[in-house]
Amino acid sequence: MTEDSANDSANKGLRRAASMASLAVALVLVGVKVWAWLATGSISLLTSAADGLVDVLASIVTFVGVRYAERPADSGHRYGHGKAEAVAALIQALLLAGAAIGLGAESVGRVISPQPLSELGLGIWIIVGSTFAAAGLVAMQTYVVKRTGSTAIAADRAHYVTDVAVNLAVLGALVLDRLFGWTRSDAVGALLIACYMLWNARGMMLHALVQLLDRELEATDRERIKATVLGCRGVRGVHDIRTRDGGDRVFVEFHVEVDGHLSVDEGHGIGDCAEAAVRKIFAVADVVAHLEPAGIDDERLDDRVA
Repeated sequence: MTEDSANDSANKGLRRAASMASLAVALVLVGVKVWAWLATGSISLLTSAADGLVDVLASIVTFVGVRYAERPADSGHRYGHGKAEAVAALIQALLLAGAAIGLGAESVGRVISPQPLSELGLGIWIIVGSTFAAAGLVAMQTYVVKRTGSTAIAADRAHYVTDVAVNLAVLGALVLDRLFGWTRSDAVGALLIACYMLWNARGMMLHALVQLLDRELEATDRERIKATVLGCRGVRGVHDIRTRDGGDRVFVEFHVEVDGHLSVDEGHGIGDCAEAAVRKIFAVADVVAHLEPAGIDDERLDDRVA
């Protein structure tokens, strides 16, 4: 097994573990929060429980998306299945946005007509425990995202970062109600949480669309690719660089210019070296070089884009 395949296998294992842990934690937390909402009548706890329910659905989507994305290329998907992670992230964003809009409307009603709460002590302790559980999961997911670059795990992590913020807002609302009798603090806290959920959904959606719409990599990455190719022995020039993020890997294509008098075998060797050099820039990359004689006057993508 090569070093690249060993790293790829380890990354797949990390993504699987993270998605399974996310699903398990989400199932436990949503059950506890629903129980707490029924006991207290708190709209902010209902908001937190609904966010947890979205987390459960999102974690299931992530669980399925990550596994589908790991499938190797086949006759129908020669670029692989990596974009399944971006689809999973987009579905999560839509779920989160829908929950935020519904809960926001309910919160406005409670602000106008506040309702007294009960069993506040129980609600406070449950929220404290939920916060620690969500924070621990976020720490694990952060490590996995740094190692693997998984879009779906990153989107799932955004849910739990939201969950930590949601829990803190709920905690503040319940403490204010218990200590000072501010009955509207519960509804105001829920409304703020709903707005934050909507903002997070927007960010997740935009990030997923970068992959789904085949947006180019950042300009700095493209410059690194160009400099790397030009640094290879025998390369006279490079143009028509095309890149995209495929979820589980990046795809890079470029036209490399060499001395037109070289043999096919010599030119092919230069192209192979350029591809290998570019692959080293990224964790996982699929790189294709198209060989051309230097100075050829032909139609170029760079000209059409410019």
